Amino acid sequence: MNCKMRLTLVLSMLAIFTLTRAQEALPVLNLTLDKAIELALSDNPTMKVAEQEIELKKIAKKEAWQSMLPSASIDGTISYDIKVAEIKTSMGSFKMGMDDSNTWNGGLNVSLPLYAPAIYRSITMGQKDIELAVEKSRGSKMELINQVKKAYYQLMLAQDSYDVLMESYKLTERNYNVVKAKYEQGKVSEYDKISAEVQHRSVWPNVVSSKNAVNLAKLQLKVLMGVTADVDLATNDKLANYEGQMQIDATSASQISLDGNSTLKQIDMNGELLNQQRKMLYTNFHPTLALVGSYQYLSRSNTNWEFYNYNWSNSSSISLSLSIPLFKASNFTKLKSNKIQQWQLAENRLNTERQLRMQAQGQLDNMVSSAEQLETNKKSVELAKKEVSISEKRYEVGKGTILELNSSQVSLTNVQLTYHNSIYNYLVAKSEFETIIGKE
Repeated sequence: MNCKMRLTLVLSMLAIFTLTRAQEALPVLNLTLDKAIELALSDNPTMKVAEQEIELKKIAKKEAWQSMLPSASIDGTISYDIKVAEIKTSMGSFKMGMDDSNTWNGGLNVSLPLYAPAIYRSITMGQKDIELAVEKSRGSKMELINQVKKAYYQLMLAQDSYDVLMESYKLTERNYNVVKAKYEQGKVSEYDKISAEVQHRSVWPNVVSSKNAVNLAKLQLKVLMGVTADVDLATNDKLANYEGQMQIDATSASQISLDGNSTLKQIDMNGELLNQQRKMLYTNFHPTLALVGSYQYLSRSNTNWEFYNYNWSNSSSISLSLSIPLFKASNFTKLKSNKIQQWQLAENRLNTERQLRMQAQGQLDNMVSSAEQLETNKKSVELAKKEVSISEKRYEVGKGTILELNSSQVSLTNVQLTYHNSIYNYLVAKSEFETIIGKE
């Protein structure tokens, strides 16, 4: 081995050692399903955004309520008259001030709405907006819980599949060693040795793929929980622990209650908002009444800029301002648009409810199917294990063939994977069903 090859080997070993130490140094977060959901609800950005949306709606309602309070402003103007206006009558002409002079004017204006229907309706709409934001937050929460559950179940499925394939790999390795020893003793043919070796090697790519699936499932769960990549996840939970939850429920679609469904609730709340909006549009035909007060401080026709020597005069007034709308064409078209929007929303709700019932029934059917398959799959696993044991003994005494042995091992792996998949499918269908009906 030359120096270059030795250097390459040393560097490779150092890289592997560094990577292994880095992986070992990662802090491990031990998870249960409840803990995963708790972390997701506290750290997921989606939930934080939903909470801030509620705060925004509360602020908007406060702004609408503040419109009922009096408003005050201080105004000031400075003008320079180059040539003032002149009024000419039969009695002569009169100038409205002096040419080449300046005017200073300052005032305080206060306005208080006494009767403003649009403001009252906006306050009511603000409350409806808050309720809609709360319901959206609830819908986001349930959907996040659903996503976390499915990701957690996916992690368990990936881990269980990896364990099954690793067990299969060790089994084929043990059988290969047995067949190899017999071949070296001349008790079996080379065909048996090659067949056992092929069987052993063919399992390893599946083991590698399942390991990658575990890492991918962990990454998906980290994203949902808002956990950084420098933390490793670990769980001792297994799909077999959830067998007791697999209850068969033959509920029909007509018996499914969608009263808790967040999507339908949001549609209903949007309908209430459109109804409030229609009432607000009607306020465009109502009069408004306001109390207005003003105080003015004025100095006119000043020929210099020494404002502290000016002659100032003040005035004040208080008045009632009444506005009665007579005709505005856009008010009628806005009402028509609102009516169309309400009709569209009603049709959309009907279609959404039909789709949700169909989805709920589909998930129920998946739950029933998976529960019915469970007992068969459990029995198949027991029989497959027995078949492997018998085939091994038959091969050891020379009554069985290598094909029987390989076939029994493949069958055992397949039925074990099917068993875990049936539990996983049930849990996913149950999570989807609970999200559809709005169960918290």
